[in-house]
Amino acid sequence: MRHSKGASGLMMLVVAGCSLPPPPRDGLQDGRHIKPARIVSLDFCADQFVLKLADRTHIAAVSPDAEASFSYMRVAAKGLPQVRPDAEAIIALAPDLVVRTYGGGPQLAAQLEQAGIKVHQIGWGEGFDAVRTHALETAKALGEEARGADMVAEFDRRLAAIKPAQGLTALYVTPGGVTTGPGSMVDAMMARAGLTNFQATPGWSSLPLERLTEARPDILVTAFFTDQSSQQDYWSAARNPMIGDLTRSIPVVRLEGATTACGGWFMMDAMEAMAKTGREAHGQSKRLNGSMP
Repeated sequence: MRHSKGASGLMMLVVAGCSLPPPPRDGLQDGRHIKPARIVSLDFCADQFVLKLADRTHIAAVSPDAEASFSYMRVAAKGLPQVRPDAEAIIALAPDLVVRTYGGGPQLAAQLEQAGIKVHQIGWGEGFDAVRTHALETAKALGEEARGADMVAEFDRRLAAIKPAQGLTALYVTPGGVTTGPGSMVDAMMARAGLTNFQATPGWSSLPLERLTEARPDILVTAFFTDQSSQQDYWSAARNPMIGDLTRSIPVVRLEGATTACGGWFMMDAMEAMAKTGREAHGQSKRLNGSMP
């Protein structure tokens, strides 16, 4: 029976890993709390938490997307080694903790744990409670509980301090010509900023061009245009002349794509920007209405 070179290499690394002393479980050794010293992050959502919470000297590698324009912590990622979400490449780094959300697919975690490597899985979920849970659980896995608690406290402080807009609708627009309705993270962010989602259909769908011929939102919220506009599909609905007319005639909140690409504390930047533009638009509308005979 023949084995592929990759499979043989992986088996050798697994065997080698099994010959090493097992890493301390749950961050405890002889009753003392210790931190992982070689942390590997496998995707850009996991990168954000690792880069924010862990000491840089403890990060063995981040994902290839850690420095991408849609990565909020891209500046902090500069100069760090990068690794593909491949079991053989990861095991070769001898990490004592791997952090992931989706990187490497569903079988990777079992392969790494078989090699004696602890894996922290960041759960998938949208909304503010999920942000808090992910921050606290990841901080615990990294041995940085205090930093996690500080992150959540700052998130909640900023969330409570938002002064929401009043009585305005907003349409979320991406370069791909899609938007999102009730039930999404973006919708929850709009609501906290005091904006009503112009898109009434739940989930992700194409921009409502037909409806825009009869009604229009008070505000446009755009994201990823600075990151992806050069690769934008020529036939994208976002290129429709109606969208162009709206960008010139109503207020536009131009969000950095990194603030909405994953659920994290950085969502606050987007919510604060939406609330600010909404308040300004509402004040301008009141002044215009007050000046009319």
